Amino acid sequence: MKIQLSDHFDYKKLLRFTLPSIVMMIFTSIYGVVDGFFVSNFVGKTPFAAVNFIMPFLMILGAIGFMFGTGGSAIIAITMGAGEHEKAKRLFSMFVYVSLVCGAVIGVLGILFIRPVAVLLGADGIMLDNCVLYGRVILISLPAFILQYEFQSFFITAEKPQLGLAVTVAAGVTNMVLDALFVAVFRWGLVGAAAATAFSQAVGGIVPLIYFGRPNSSLLRLSRTGFDGSALLKACTNGSSEMMSNISMSIVSMLYNAQLMKYAGEDGVAAYGVLMYVNMIFLAAFIGYSVGVAPVIGYHYGAGNHEELKGLLKRSLVLTGIFSVGMLALAEGLARPLSMIFVGYDRELLNLTLKGFWIYSFSFLFAGIAIYGSSFFTALGNGLVSALISFLRTLVFQVAAVLIFPMVWGIDGIWISIVAAELMAALVTALFLIGKRKKYRY
Repeated sequence: MKIQLSDHFDYKKLLRFTLPSIVMMIFTSIYGVVDGFFVSNFVGKTPFAAVNFIMPFLMILGAIGFMFGTGGSAIIAITMGAGEHEKAKRLFSMFVYVSLVCGAVIGVLGILFIRPVAVLLGADGIMLDNCVLYGRVILISLPAFILQYEFQSFFITAEKPQLGLAVTVAAGVTNMVLDALFVAVFRWGLVGAAAATAFSQAVGGIVPLIYFGRPNSSLLRLSRTGFDGSALLKACTNGSSEMMSNISMSIVSMLYNAQLMKYAGEDGVAAYGVLMYVNMIFLAAFIGYSVGVAPVIGYHYGAGNHEELKGLLKRSLVLTGIFSVGMLALAEGLARPLSMIFVGYDRELLNLTLKGFWIYSFSFLFAGIAIYGSSFFTALGNGLVSALISFLRTLVFQVAAVLIFPMVWGIDGIWISIVAAELMAALVTALFLIGKRKKYRY
């Protein structure tokens, strides 16, 4: 039976509706993981470190897709909840067209300036050349990458999460197959890994563009539209928290890399890369759930269904808590086998990675609360609170911790700082949820 945004959502229906978006985000996260596996095992430790070194910069450039996807989806869902379906289609079309143009412009600028950026971040010698080579190939597909992130949210708002999942799985499989072919068989090195990712992003971005550009059975379709500056500004403001979250995480990753180079050298960057791969996949589950439930929250808020809104918040917090405990247990149990996959060929690097893994895993206990809280306020149209939660979680708390804790505990302080930052963000999110309950009547 088809699930509609206007339905009543119990635990079972919530999980059924959000599962496609959870899997979508996990598959998207696998791109970097697959590249890392093949580069580390078939190209070498220095290229592996280079991929992880330049990846935060590439993610910053793609973050606009999160902004238009989450911010635009919230506006579209609220508009549909108010019964204005034609207006919702026009807004959807405008967001897609604007993001496509932005992606093309940003991609060109990124290709031109990636070398000085890599130098500024601290890369030199062979690592610098590897960063530039990998980054320029990836940036060719940046417009598609941005659209892919954007359509992950729009598929859910269009009540087609399963179709969005199918597209994302197809893109993920493309990445895996081409990585194996280009890197392991043809031995194209970093160029092969980057090309595999670029092709997979093209699948994830262009296929949905074709689908929504033709007559379809979803609630949304690309059409002629006018420029609505007010709606565009609202989407940017409302989705700024998700964009800020991705930009902040990338900036913090650059800082972590700099600290790790100081305390552990190239091995530290490589170990952090392994942790980031696991982090991306685990946090993708939280992000996927939050993105999946956001249009439901926006719809019922727009329709004035306050009791349903209250139930959605309660059930979501319970599910997030269950996910958090499960992820901690899974991370601790899989620390050694996952580390062996990436760096089993180097005993010293493996031991460094394992120690970081066992400490870092405790961050999963707290990360989901802040991720969900930020998305919840975005869905309600409160971009300011959402952005503040993301800003504190992904930038302020992490920067303060990673600068201070290593002075006391050395490299262990770098892993501890992540746990402390997530705990502080969870506490701040709880305070906002309590403080805003009367205003939104949840």
